[in-house]
Amino acid sequence: MESQNPWWYNEGDPAYERWKRSPVRWIPPILRDFEVEPFSLNFLVGPRQVGKTTALKIFINENLLRRLNPKAVFYFSCEELLDFKELGEVLDNYIRFRDANGVRGSWIILDEITFVDEWYRALKRRIDDEMFGRDVLIISGSASIELLRAKESFPGRRGKGKDLIFYPLSFSDYVSAIKGIELSKGGLEDIEALMGANAVHRDVLEEAFNSYLMTGGFPIPIVELLSTGKVSFESKKVYIDWIKNDFLKLRRSEGYMKEILAYIVKSRASPVSWLSIAKETSINSPHTAQAYVEDLERLFVIKVLNLITPDSKVAHRKNKKIHIADPFLYGTVCEYVRATPLIDTVLESTVATHLSRRYNTFYWRNRSEVDVVVMKDGRQIGIEVKTFAGSWTRPRHLDKVIVLDRDNIPVFLGSLIV
Repeated sequence: MESQNPWWYNEGDPAYERWKRSPVRWIPPILRDFEVEPFSLNFLVGPRQVGKTTALKIFINENLLRRLNPKAVFYFSCEELLDFKELGEVLDNYIRFRDANGVRGSWIILDEITFVDEWYRALKRRIDDEMFGRDVLIISGSASIELLRAKESFPGRRGKGKDLIFYPLSFSDYVSAIKGIELSKGGLEDIEALMGANAVHRDVLEEAFNSYLMTGGFPIPIVELLSTGKVSFESKKVYIDWIKNDFLKLRRSEGYMKEILAYIVKSRASPVSWLSIAKETSINSPHTAQAYVEDLERLFVIKVLNLITPDSKVAHRKNKKIHIADPFLYGTVCEYVRATPLIDTVLESTVATHLSRRYNTFYWRNRSEVDVVVMKDGRQIGIEVKTFAGSWTRPRHLDKVIVLDRDNIPVFLGSLIV
């Protein structure tokens, strides 16, 4: 316990010091959401290898330790714990240490908690015993599906807590972090004015976007591209292994998962049904196909869009649009299933998945199609991504339409806060 909290002894944190020495580093935007009050039980979730542990260490060293008694900050990585009993012992040891040092309220950060069998039992009993009344707890783990399922064990026990979703870097945050450019940013209601203000950076944004299509928002490929000028197969393999391992933990078939990913890529963001997935793979069952797709979405690998009708009803039984959630993941999945990446697909998916982080996001298709429909304040805003010449008819029921092409997508995404 002591070795994971060197600040108790006025010693530096090796993980934080390594981050400070890195030639390529940035402050993860998720830290803006970390300001929570006691009592709160908070869950930090997101895809693997997105930088959750690094973000926690940055938050501890650049925020908490600058304003709190160091002994009021407790970080513990649970990788070596077996079960809830061992976790309970760790928590009790810290509480005794804290009380002995006159600390009345603390920040308790438990990382990699999904390694611990039935970890939630240790927390539930101590919450019920009111042992954390003045504390903020942040719970993080690599296996997001397991964490999301287990957090349902805390009805009425989370206080002021919230779910913190750690996405890969958005393009606008990528530009700020890598290029050091502070763009004018906001929401769709002001997007035309923001794009006009940022048009002066068009060439820089185009160059950055070409890199972003290779690295997405994940730290490993970002650092590798900036350091070596390329993204290696080894980096892509890290992320494929993540998906495969998480599916094995769920007792799912890797073969079925690969077939579904291949079908998603092949569909090129066209609407598909559970039945069509089942027919085009060896799965056979639409219900099984649906379960696999939903697991991929919970792993933050894909984003599923439902159709929305002109009267703003969500048509859950209609065909779905399925997008790979990040351009780096798209390229990696294409390599995994031996498919050729297509620029029109990755552009539409990048726009759709960015918007889905902030808005309720759907699509529309009848006589014409709208790639993305955002619901905002009871209004439907359509976003059409056109990557080749051709006519397009605007549906009459949309309150507003934004038409994007390859030239203005970088400025659009750079202007958008998500």
